[in-house]
Amino acid sequence: MKDHTKSKLSRRNFLIAAGVGGAATAAAIAGRALAPNEPKAPASNDKRRGKGYQDTAHVRSYYNTAKV
Repeated sequence: MKDHTKSKLSRRNFLIAAGVGGAATAAAIAGRALAPNEPKAPASNDKRRGKGYQDTAHVRSYYNTAKV
């Protein structure tokens, strides 16, 4: 009988620990989401950054050849 009681307590402790762990995880995620944004690194002098999509003759010719 003692083994049966011990196993019930073990399961109960496991479920309690799982619940506490889940709550701690949720609090950590919420805290991360509400934290202020970190300052961004200064912009580099790379000319290719920040241009985004550009409609050029090369792009238009690709789209014309890719039509079905």
